[in-house]
Amino acid sequence: MDKTTKTAANVPFDMETLAQYLTLHVKGFAGPLTVEKFPGGQSNPTYKLTAASGVYVLRSQPAGKLLKSAHAVDREYQVLDALKNTDVPVAQVYHLCRDTSIIGTMFYLMEFCDGTVYWSASLAEVSSNNERTQIYDQMNKALVALHSVDINTTGLSEYGKAGNYFQRQFTRWHSQYRATQLTEIPAMESLMSWLESHLPEDDGRVCLVHGDFRLDNIMFEHNSSKVIAVLDWELSTLGHPFSDLAYQCMQLRMPQGMGTIDGLKGVDRTSIGIPSEEEYVAAYCQRMGIDRIENWSFYLAFSFFRLAAIVQGVAKRASQGNASNEQANKVGAFVEPLAQMALSIIEEAD
Repeated sequence: MDKTTKTAANVPFDMETLAQYLTLHVKGFAGPLTVEKFPGGQSNPTYKLTAASGVYVLRSQPAGKLLKSAHAVDREYQVLDALKNTDVPVAQVYHLCRDTSIIGTMFYLMEFCDGTVYWSASLAEVSSNNERTQIYDQMNKALVALHSVDINTTGLSEYGKAGNYFQRQFTRWHSQYRATQLTEIPAMESLMSWLESHLPEDDGRVCLVHGDFRLDNIMFEHNSSKVIAVLDWELSTLGHPFSDLAYQCMQLRMPQGMGTIDGLKGVDRTSIGIPSEEEYVAAYCQRMGIDRIENWSFYLAFSFFRLAAIVQGVAKRASQGNASNEQANKVGAFVEPLAQMALSIIEEAD
């Protein structure tokens, strides 16, 4: 291997060893190789690899002891590989390496997609209302394509548990919240009580769900509304399709400046070409061939509850770890407002 292989200062593994391995296991791969870590807080460290044969992306588990089922890059590889011949736009995957001696952790290699990711839900960087309308419509279309995947023919029928999704999810996150609770929050108590007593009956819908479907996890073609890749499949599983739809709409209901989530609360969507929630849901229903969604307030409220429980867990870990109490309190301060937003949705529906 050519000794011109370069390693960025923040890359914790040997590039020459990696290049030799990829040359042997990835068809057409050729060094020399340079690497740089993508910025941001991905739970699975992600790197851009530039080689003589092209540009690639390497996604790995983090170093250290991992919780069971967490950071499962092998599951990410599995779902991306399964979706390669479907209507869901995803990056092509080339190889999964379970041998932790190569870079210290399990990893997989995929193609580098050169496109645009929008971080603002209002699409402030987009120049026209028509383009904003098309971007949201294509995102809606991608979600429908995902929920229309045949899990049997794609080999994903065992990718998760089927049935009673919201019952299982409520039990899980209720337990997680109790385990990480720092103080009693009346709004969360009211919300959990309402959710438990309003769990919808299982309607038999089972599909592949993304788990974190939102604008900044979607890559668009440069200067176009065409979706070229849905990103970050770490939370994907088998579940209920309305969970993805409600999760996305929940985020769009949130205000700006609430953590890292940029919502559209208080924004006049019509004036900037972005569909209302009603229009977005209606477009989804039309594409899915259903008339309407019953219990929509439950699905929305559940999404807020799930996020609040996740945030509570972050606050608990911060209070016990290296982060200061001030940081823990800052994160934990989002729990009550999230619960209050959910209760407002419930009150509006009554």
